[in-house]
Amino acid sequence: MQFRTRFFHAAAVAAAFSFAPLAHADWPSDAPINVTVGFAPGGSTDVMVRTIAPFIAKHLGENASLVVQNRPGASGELAISTVMRAKPDGYSLVIVNMPGYFFVPMHRKASYATKDLALLARVVSDPTIMVARKDGKYADLKQVLAALKAAPGSISAGHNGLGTNGHLAMARLEQAAGVKFNAIPYNGTAQQKTALATNTLDIAFLAASEVPDADNEPTPVRLFAQFTKEKVQRIARVPTTYELGFPVEMTAERGFAAPNGVPAPILARLQKAIEAAMKDPEYVKAARNDAPFLSFLGGADWSRQMEQDTRTYEPVAKSMPKD
Repeated sequence: MQFRTRFFHAAAVAAAFSFAPLAHADWPSDAPINVTVGFAPGGSTDVMVRTIAPFIAKHLGENASLVVQNRPGASGELAISTVMRAKPDGYSLVIVNMPGYFFVPMHRKASYATKDLALLARVVSDPTIMVARKDGKYADLKQVLAALKAAPGSISAGHNGLGTNGHLAMARLEQAAGVKFNAIPYNGTAQQKTALATNTLDIAFLAASEVPDADNEPTPVRLFAQFTKEKVQRIARVPTTYELGFPVEMTAERGFAAPNGVPAPILARLQKAIEAAMKDPEYVKAARNDAPFLSFLGGADWSRQMEQDTRTYEPVAKSMPKD
């Protein structure tokens, strides 16, 4: 009996020490945390995570490091379905993009459900804008809509895939204005910008952070509308959709998620590090284009917001043709 008591005491001490790193300053091991991005390199999501990653590692502790990998395709579904099957130990994360993350399973059969991931933290809330080449043939949204009414589908418009902010902004504008674009999906914003530059795309639906200075883009662009009720100060000269007579609002949200089943202390540690990174003055300086749109929201609150947004978008999903 005495031996058994000593055995269980030793086992309890060993177990306690096995979880002790969670309470210490350093991350539990020096294995890299893999962060998967569901869009091509060079876009807003990719740039956001690559910029914040070293600051998250800094606030996790001395052993921590983050490695970013891209798995573009299917509106982020490939990345999500890959990470949701990963070991739930905190070393596999994925970037989720709202509203696409919850909209894709609403619209079609998907390889994941929102319950397959645990939301960690929102980093960015970024309003959608509609842009075209500055030297293009359309001067404003009024001209674009007039051309589409005269010839439906005559203007090509890009977005980053089913359920992304650009796709839904376009769909809702089509419904509100009674028009139809020739919609073209891309694997990321960088591809849309290339298409604009080569004159193979007329209109792009992007996030405001992706066009920090319209006149000084490699191919200068003109902003036709921002999909907001209240103007974003940095682009205050650009009319809102509400000012133009179309009550359509659309924001892109980007943040971190983990496979379902990650222990609560690890989730809390990661969320705390993300929040600390977002408050780090050096990160805010490095964030540059994202800085005006940084908007931390913890995983639990973000999940509750997603549930509300899901109900809001149900009519939109039902009204759209199935693939």
